[in-house]
Order: sequence, then structure tokens, then C-alpha cells
Amino acid sequence: MQKDIRVPIWFFFLLAILYVLSIGIDTMDVDASQYAEMSREMSNSSNPLFLYDRGNNYLDKPPFLFWVSALSIKLFGVTNFGFKLPSILFALWALYATYRLALLLYDKTTASLSALVLGTCQGLFLMTNDIRTDTILMSWVITAIWMLKELEMQMKWKYLVGGALAIACGMMTKGPIALLVPIFCFGSDWVLKRKWSQIFHYRHLLQALLIGVFLIPMSIGLYLQFDKHPEIEVNGQTGVSGLKFFYWTQSFGRITGESHWDNGAPFSFLYENMLWSFLPWVVLFTIALVMNLYTLIHQRGRLRKEQEYITTGGFVLAYLSLALSKYQLPHYIFVVFPLASIITARLLAMMLNQHQQRLYRILTPIQYILSVLLLVAALLTFVVVFKTESFMIWLFVWVVLTVFWVGLVTTRKVKNKIVWASAAAILIANVFMSLHFYPQLLKYQVGSQVGRYIKQQMPNQPIAVYAPEDPINAINFYADRMIEPAKGLHSSQYLLTMKKGLDSLQKQQIPFQIIRTGSYFPVSQLTPTFLNPKTRREAVKHYYILQLK
Repeated sequence: MQKDIRVPIWFFFLLAILYVLSIGIDTMDVDASQYAEMSREMSNSSNPLFLYDRGNNYLDKPPFLFWVSALSIKLFGVTNFGFKLPSILFALWALYATYRLALLLYDKTTASLSALVLGTCQGLFLMTNDIRTDTILMSWVITAIWMLKELEMQMKWKYLVGGALAIACGMMTKGPIALLVPIFCFGSDWVLKRKWSQIFHYRHLLQALLIGVFLIPMSIGLYLQFDKHPEIEVNGQTGVSGLKFFYWTQSFGRITGESHWDNGAPFSFLYENMLWSFLPWVVLFTIALVMNLYTLIHQRGRLRKEQEYITTGGFVLAYLSLALSKYQLPHYIFVVFPLASIITARLLAMMLNQHQQRLYRILTPIQYILSVLLLVAALLTFVVVFKTESFMIWLFVWVVLTVFWVGLVTTRKVKNKIVWASAAAILIANVFMSLHFYPQLLKYQVGSQVGRYIKQQMPNQPIAVYAPEDPINAINFYADRMIEPAKGLHSSQYLLTMKKGLDSLQKQQIPFQIIRTGSYFPVSQLTPTFLNPKTRREAVKHYYILQLK
């Protein structure tokens, strides 16, 4: 008899609290700080259809993230809370949508475990801290898949409209990938089940029409800002079509070579990054995925009626399409983490219900080892990487939480230990990441530190940036005003500069007075030299706020 294993609702409240803790952490250069500043600019704009980055026309990401973040900033002010709140809410919604889809595909046990796996993977903790478009994209895509599965089971207008709206909003968040992933999911499932009638169903025409209608506001904005003004320069080119860029070049152009973005990422790049971003579940996921692919091969490419390939097919085809891109970043794969979570949860449910006992005995010690490594990583954040005066307090907290984890593993009263030991370890690790590691790290981010100083100490004094050597995207958001590059040098002028700029002024024999100086490091490019406190002084650079005489 199958056991009904559920995750208690209080666990998800605990997750939500941990996500909310990341609100106090400053946005990180480069992308998150750029998006925060663009949202701030939009909150002051009278035309939300046009996107600007520090006053310049912007053609890269679609507008949805900026729309919701700008609205939040209007309500809650130019703060971390104002910018981050929408993305955190979308992350929480993604857990619910994942639960609902898994409930349709399997049972309550798998559904609860799916939400737990997604909510406790390291990638989601990162997405609720280092805000990017992928958090909202993931939420819209899994919502669309859930709605479309409901629509397949019962033809109701609310699912038809809801699925089309979710796809359109996903496309307005990060482009055509929001349409492609649902196509990969249902296309693979229907082809493998030979459901030809589903493929050619008339409802797809209605959905396409609705998606097109929902995309009209963004399309109008792209046309008016770029297509109507071919003289605007984008990436060194004029005559750039905003519509073509969004619907083709930005996504498919990375495969065809039309896009100028190319970082030479190998085919395995996205999976290599899953090794950390899908912790502590990546081993379980990999085995579950291989088992699903083996089953399909064993059945000669045919699925039985009760089997589903929405999750596996969607993940594999999405991975292939993303891996073919000439430009890849680690967070690109996050869009299909809900599917990976359901795949993983299904294997977990089978093991907990004693259908895979041999596998359970093999994987349990592996999960314990991963959990111990996470606890050690948490310890290193304050013992080695960033020592503080509160060392004894942090050590006490770590000891208490680690003893709690050991109790979970050793007590007979706790069932399903492979789940709870893994989940508890990643939660403990991220308590230290959110409350200690990131706050200490971002003390070295020049943009946010200087921006706050300007807002508090120089609210009415003009200041410009001179010869910057590293990204300072965060400065405008935290200064709550535009800090322009220096267009000339004159007496009494305030400048923010770095060593290169300081050397230039000295070479020109321009006298100046240093008002403030500090250490900084590009926080999104961590190196062993920086993380080692003994060699950190070799890695950090210095910024200067100075006044010309």
C-alpha cells in the first residue's frame, strides 16, 4: 500500500522567511544592480513601454521584471525591499504551481516533495538574492505548464486564458523560451503517446491568438522605441529592429550566429553548473533522469497511458536548445528547475514507498555526505572566509543547528531521513549565507557602498565617475540619482575614481583632495585569493572620492 507522505505547511513558511531574509542584502553587480537601477528609472518615467538603462535606450531583456519592480518601488521606495519583493513573491508562487502540476501528474506525496525540492535547491536561494529575470520566468513557465495540463484534462476557459497569459507574461520576462518550454513538454509527451489529436487540436489556435493579444503592449513599445527610430544606435549598430531582436535575434540568433553574444560555453556547461545550483538534490535528479531515459529506450520510444513525459521531455529538449546557444550563463537552466524537481521528487517518493530499496540504501549515505559538506561550508563562512567580532555567537548558532541536524539523522522518530537531512542542511547553509556571508561580501561592492555614502553625505553635491575600472552599476540605485561619467575636469568638482583615474590625475598634475577611500572587489567574480583572508589584501582594489582643487 502506498504511503501518503506530505511536507507540513509550516516548512514552506520557514522557507518563505529564509527567502525574505535575503531582502536586506544589496543587489549584486552586474545584472541585478542594473535591473534595480532600470526599475528605479522606470518608476520615475511617464512611459513604461520604453526601457532605459542610465538614460540610454535599452534593448536586451523584455520589460516585465522592470514593470513589476518599478511598481513595487513606487509603493515601497528605492530600497532593496522595493526591488526584490516581486521576484520573491514569484518564487513562492512557483512552488505552488509546481505542486499543482505534480499533483495532476502523480499524487500528493510527489507533489509535496516536488515543492520541497524546488524550494530548497541552491539555485532558488540564489534567485531570491541575486535578482534576475529567471526567477519570474521560471514562475510563469511552470504556471503555463500547469494550466495547459489542466486544459488537456478539462476544456475550461480559465485554463485556456490562464495558460496563454502565463506564456505571454513569460515571453515579456525573457523572450520566446517561455513559449518553447511548454511546447517541448507537451510535444514530447503527445508524440511518445501517439496523441496526434492533441497536437492538432483547435484550442492551440485560440491560445496563439490570445498570446498575440497579450503581447501587444510590449510589441508597441518595441516598435515605437526602436523600429520607428532606426537612427537609434544599439550595440554599435543603427537600424536595429526591436521586434526582430526580441522575437528572433536575442534567442535564436545565439544559435544561428546572428547575435554578437558568444562566450564559447561547452555543451556540458549548464549541467556542470547544476552540480552546485541544484544541490543538495543533483545526484538524485541525475539518477532519476537517466532512469526515465532508460525506460523510454527500453519501451522503444512508446509511453503507456499512465506514464508522463512532460517533465523529462521538457527538461531534455529545453537543455538541448539552451546548450546549443553560443552564449550561456549558469542561470539559464533555472527555467526548468521545476521540471527537474518533479523528476527528482518522483524518485524520492518511490524510494520512500519501498519501491527502490536498493537505490535508497545507496543514495542515503551520499545525501548525508553532501549534507555534511554543506554544514562545513556554512562553518567556513565565519571561521575562515569572513571572521567577525561576533564569532562566538555565530559558532554557537552553528553548533545548535548542527546538533539539530545530527538529531534528525540519528533519531528513530524522524522518518524519511534522506529528505529531511538534505533539506535541513541546505537551509542551515543558507542561514549563514544570507545573514553572514553575503552581507560581509557586499561590503566590498563599490557601487552600493559609495551610492549610500553619496545619498547620505552628499545629497545635493554633484559628483561624476572618472575612469572606472570595474562595474559600478549599483551606484545609481543606492544614490537614488544618476551619477554620470565625467565629461570634463574643473575646479571644486567631486569625482569617484579608482587607481587608474588617480594615476591619470597625478600624471596631469591636477591637484585634488581625497574625501573618502575604501577597498572593493568585483563581488560576482570571486577568486581563491579574495576568499582567503590571508591573501585578500592582494586581491582588493581601492576607490576614491575626491575633490579637485
